[in-house]
Amino acid sequence: MSKMDHMMQILWMLNSGRKITAKEIAEKLEINIRSVYRYINSLSASGVPIIAETGHHGGYTLLNNFIKSPLIFDVDEKAALLHASIFAKEAGYFLDEALNSATAKLTMYSNQEQEKMIQQHLQGFEIIGPDESSLEPLLKKLEESIVKGTSIEMEYHTNNEEQSKSRVVNPYGLVYWKQNWYVVAFCHVRNEIRTFKVGRISSLHQTGIPFQRPQSFSASDFFMKSLFPQVEDKQNLVPFIICGKSSAVDAISQHWFLKYHLQERTNKNAIFLVDEEALHTYVPYLLFPYGKSIQVVEPISLKQKIIDVLYELIHFYENENFTDGECQ
Repeated sequence: MSKMDHMMQILWMLNSGRKITAKEIAEKLEINIRSVYRYINSLSASGVPIIAETGHHGGYTLLNNFIKSPLIFDVDEKAALLHASIFAKEAGYFLDEALNSATAKLTMYSNQEQEKMIQQHLQGFEIIGPDESSLEPLLKKLEESIVKGTSIEMEYHTNNEEQSKSRVVNPYGLVYWKQNWYVVAFCHVRNEIRTFKVGRISSLHQTGIPFQRPQSFSASDFFMKSLFPQVEDKQNLVPFIICGKSSAVDAISQHWFLKYHLQERTNKNAIFLVDEEALHTYVPYLLFPYGKSIQVVEPISLKQKIIDVLYELIHFYENENFTDGECQ
């Protein structure tokens, strides 16, 4: 049995609430009593508040309520969890109170040396994220409905709708992507699984009506497949080749859309296979910020599309569409 296994067994024995001696531990685990002392010292160094009493009626006990504290984390593990909590908060994590309680325990049950090292890890580590505080009540209700498996009725509007519409959905999962929250749910209106942006929900209430979630359903898989549907006919994909400065080609190759279509990457070139409609509809606008640092090698049709879009912009700004800084 490993050292960690022995330490965990000792911890659970101490968590029984009664005083226990090193001899009893050694006999129970069938190990040398000197090993018990080493494991006790290791547990104490990890921040476990073990109280040692000497004398005829001595033994080891745990500080009150330690059972509510984390088990055994070293400094790096605690720092990693605290870093992760910072990311979660800035992403608009909606169970903030529980998260604060959990992170408080990580620091509460640490010795002075560990606290100092943890603070050193956290100094200068900051995340700037969107303010999603207004979504917190919605996210909490959605998460509750997902856990309970009950439908919700919500007021929701799309980009094409000025007025919100009432929809009843079965929420299957929440997805956080590109600084936005989405709920993947079965829509009773459309009679299919769809993705809804939480920021477009004006209000919702839980109906209490139960539903059965599909087995092995992955909200994130569904979400990504809806963004990048599988193209069965590869003949409809067009080779798209760029060359230029390595840093610019790297940036384009790592773009959230194009990276899924990357086929080959060399020092100054990148080759993609892209659906023709998407190539001419979206890609020109993705390339504009890179200016002359990249060049389209193929296809010629994309070069022409970029020229057409640029001429459209030129004509737009040449026309007198603006007066005193206001749109007509």
